[in-house]
Amino acid sequence: MEFKDYYKILGVEPDADKTAIKAAYRRLARRYHPDVSSETDAEAHFKEVSEAYEVLKDAEKRAEYDELRRYGRHGKQFEPPPGWHASSSFDGGAGGFGGFSDFFETIFGAGRFHEEPSQARGGFGARGRDIELEMPIFLEDTLSEESKPVSFEVTELDGQGRPVRRQRKLNVKIPAGVTDGERIRLKGQGAPGLHGGASGDLYLRIRLVPHPLYDVEGHNLIITVPLAPWEAALGARIEIPTLHGRIQLRIPANSQSGQRLRIRGKGLPGRGHQGDLFAVLKVVMPSGHDQRTETLWRELSSAAAFDPRREWSK
Repeated sequence: MEFKDYYKILGVEPDADKTAIKAAYRRLARRYHPDVSSETDAEAHFKEVSEAYEVLKDAEKRAEYDELRRYGRHGKQFEPPPGWHASSSFDGGAGGFGGFSDFFETIFGAGRFHEEPSQARGGFGARGRDIELEMPIFLEDTLSEESKPVSFEVTELDGQGRPVRRQRKLNVKIPAGVTDGERIRLKGQGAPGLHGGASGDLYLRIRLVPHPLYDVEGHNLIITVPLAPWEAALGARIEIPTLHGRIQLRIPANSQSGQRLRIRGKGLPGRGHQGDLFAVLKVVMPSGHDQRTETLWRELSSAAAFDPRREWSK
């Protein structure tokens, strides 16, 4: 099994703070997100980046990973220390974008099982165990009519009555309106019962994979829209991306950084309603300018007679 250097994958130092880790993730996610990237093997890179972020954004998982990293033995023959057991739990790795690596699932576990025995007909059968898995999905998946593959293992009895682990695969339709952290129940899709007992249930815990462009607030989406100073001052019509396709957005004259513009119905689907998209304006200065541009800025400074800190003098 190959050791995964999550810091190297994200391109950050081992002492990087949460802000630096999130910024690195979003930069790489924007580069490799399968829906927007033309890079070779973009989906594989995106899965690797998402896996690294899943660990390093979580203080508990990161501490456990750092402990393993100090243990060493990097390379393709990596094995965790004898008796290793992570204290944090990860509810699976199946679904969404096809699951995380063997390294991740070996270190943090491939699923959490809840034992809920009950009696079946006649009092002899035992109900099968419930299984709970985390299902990572893209924001785009909430709009899709296609089913998503889920794979997991269950314990069954073979012909000699011995417990064996078997792989099970399902295709699951993502209900419209699901939110991050929501728990979906698939009745009877858990572990099989014993001696005629009913099968347990499968629970899928939805996790929305962080998007390179959008933040999520309930069913609303937030996108930061960079503007040139003259676009903010004079107003403009610009093209912005949405999950439903690109649209034209009118920027009012004299717009301010931090101002929000609401685009109705371009957020995530809810139960009985559609969320909105909020464009947060951010005025961005050019990185450099020539002599002519500098002269124009100086002329503007003289003509505008504007003091942005006037309130401080009161």
